[in-house]
Amino acid sequence: MDSSRAHAGRVRPHTDAPRALPLRTAIALAVAAGLALLLAFPPYGLWPLAPVGVALLAAAVHRRRIRAGAGLGFLTGVALFAPMLSWTNLHTGYLPWVLLSLLQAGYVALLGAAAAYASPLADRFRAAWPALTAVLWVGQEALRDRTPFGGFPWGRLAFSQEDSPLLRLAALGGAPLVTFAVALTGGFLAAAAWRTGELRGGAGGARPWAPVAGLTAAALAVPGIGLLVPVGAARPGAAVTVAIVQGNVPRLGLDFNAQRQAVLNNHVDATVDLARQVAAGTQRRPDLVVWPENSSDIDPLRDASAGARISEAADAIDAPILVGAVLRGPGEGQVRNAGLIWNPRTGPDLAQLYTKRHPVPFAEYVPMRDIARMVSKEVDRVRADFVPGTEPGVLRTGPAVLGDVICFEVAYDEVVRDTVTGGAQLLVVQTNNATFDVAEARQQLAMVRLRAVEHGRPALMASTVGVSGFVAPDGRVSDATGFNTRAVVVREVRLADGRTLATRVGLWPEAVLTALAAAALAGATVLRRRRFTDGPQEQPRTG
Repeated sequence: MDSSRAHAGRVRPHTDAPRALPLRTAIALAVAAGLALLLAFPPYGLWPLAPVGVALLAAAVHRRRIRAGAGLGFLTGVALFAPMLSWTNLHTGYLPWVLLSLLQAGYVALLGAAAAYASPLADRFRAAWPALTAVLWVGQEALRDRTPFGGFPWGRLAFSQEDSPLLRLAALGGAPLVTFAVALTGGFLAAAAWRTGELRGGAGGARPWAPVAGLTAAALAVPGIGLLVPVGAARPGAAVTVAIVQGNVPRLGLDFNAQRQAVLNNHVDATVDLARQVAAGTQRRPDLVVWPENSSDIDPLRDASAGARISEAADAIDAPILVGAVLRGPGEGQVRNAGLIWNPRTGPDLAQLYTKRHPVPFAEYVPMRDIARMVSKEVDRVRADFVPGTEPGVLRTGPAVLGDVICFEVAYDEVVRDTVTGGAQLLVVQTNNATFDVAEARQQLAMVRLRAVEHGRPALMASTVGVSGFVAPDGRVSDATGFNTRAVVVREVRLADGRTLATRVGLWPEAVLTALAAAALAGATVLRRRRFTDGPQEQPRTG
């Protein structure tokens, strides 16, 4: 046999293959990635740590086997979601918190596996590594936002950027574009760090440090691009005065439902007190009053005394009230989580009623109840399933057209956008944080800030216990209330019409970026098959 052919046919020594990081190092980086991401979100708000977390995970899984990449991604997910979602166990026990945290971590595991699988593509086209990292993050969030049972978008990278220049990119492409920019920055950091490690390991070249400098400069430049994006009202309109009533509850916890008369009374009394201040000339008369979700858990359309109390408040303030109410029906054993316009003198306007379109599974309704009960009998705390609405929350009341969403719905892109395309001039988020804590409320307010920028609309969040407040179309927060307190805030708001680019393009940025992620994985498949044909894959023995 020809010696050269025999040599060509030999398997290359494994030590010649590109190496992954040592497994212990990768594990440490994966955990650090989750903690860095956690600290980027409220209540900590250290937004520059979000791209750092992305970079740490990207480095940890690079060149690893798919299974190891999944395991490392799972560690990152647990380190992020377990503490972030700890508010879910405050009054429901540990099981819902553990299951939800593990489920969300599973999606980060898929991300880790995908990034590991795509490592040959990142090695072959090193300049594309940052963009590859970014599209994989967007693809992971697109999947997590929709599955299972409609998804759970909490913890999207975009929601960590409330004080970042990158938040302004929401006006161009919504939350997916902000996530892409955060992950792209992290990808540049990962590529720069990896190149630095290669140089220290002896890799040479005529200008060996030039790529590191270029990648680092790119990582710093991406947030700067956000400063170039103009934000503000899409098209300023008339000014209206709006009051948010945060009535508070007698005590936090799941038994706020048992306190429903007291909660309703709190909101009525706070509104009547505001009317007295208006009559005394110490406060401006509002054109609209907003009460939070669950401000009337007694159905005011069927309970005459509850309806009378709300009418008392509306007549006293002489302005329509957006009431967060739980309405019975339409079927036996069913209820609706609704926002309802209640006018002075004439009472409820049933033509201006919004029913929450996205009830929370296992909290507002129980899918597969018989199976779920085998896991925990706590599911029977939800005695009546909430029925989803079918129409966007576009409510017309006197001086303004409202875009009403309820509680967690603010996290879903299409639910908010549908109100704006339906004509909303002011975004309203009605929420009840009485079963959670201030960290959850702050995380939700960060989402409201992104939505205001995304659609060029003023926005507000009205909570039973806080945090409530107003958000300008550029994302600035005004008159934020404290947590677990009674408060009434009144502010003049300038309505907005028109549409931002993000409103016009809708889901297209996410669809395109997700398609690019799928294409990248297909490209990685081609490279892997070629390597398998030409010789052993360039993978380390460990991990």
